[in-house]
Amino acid sequence: ETQHQVTLTEGFWLGKLEVTQAQWEKVMGTKPSSFKGANLPVEQVSWNDVTSFCAKLTERERSAGRLPEGYAYQLPTEAQWEYACRAGTRTAFSFGDSLSSRQANFDGNYPYAGAAKGTYLEKTVEVGSYAANAWGFQDMHGNVWEWCQDWYGDYPSGSVSDPMGPADGSERVFRGGSWGSGAQALRSALRFRLGPDYRLDFLGFRPSLR
Repeated sequence: ETQHQVTLTEGFWLGKLEVTQAQWEKVMGTKPSSFKGANLPVEQVSWNDVTSFCAKLTERERSAGRLPEGYAYQLPTEAQWEYACRAGTRTAFSFGDSLSSRQANFDGNYPYAGAAKGTYLEKTVEVGSYAANAWGFQDMHGNVWEWCQDWYGDYPSGSVSDPMGPADGSERVFRGGSWGSGAQALRSALRFRLGPDYRLDFLGFRPSLR
């Protein structure tokens, strides 16, 4: 990763938890996930799928009079996601510079920076099963990777405000690591990418509102 200064000039809301299978079914009427459970995070959903979810949720909430004019549910930008994940920290994780599987759902055979080896569950767990970061967000490290809004591209070399990523591309960014990752992949700064039509059992999302 290339360190650079990012300024966010506008406020936004972000889901405390990853979207669950029950929430997905309520909006979309489908059950796509490999690991079944109402309070497990939805997975096997592509970037295209989750942007459709956000659009349908926005339309439903507007029609019900619960969403003010000009507000919409969207995926967070990569910068917004990392800002919320870090929760004011500059360490490798929001919990410090090491990570064990007592703190997040990942392959505990591969902890980080001297942390003890631990459990590898080999599946998702119910959202909110692990401690929150300092700002109250849970599972931003592990459980499922989370789609972001941006096309993947090189970071800018200088300071930027409200970055949105490249104007186009072939792959979308996702963040946070998953149940199948080693701890290194759960670092706050790590970014990965896939085509927007990929559906995998370790890839989900949380929406923002702005």
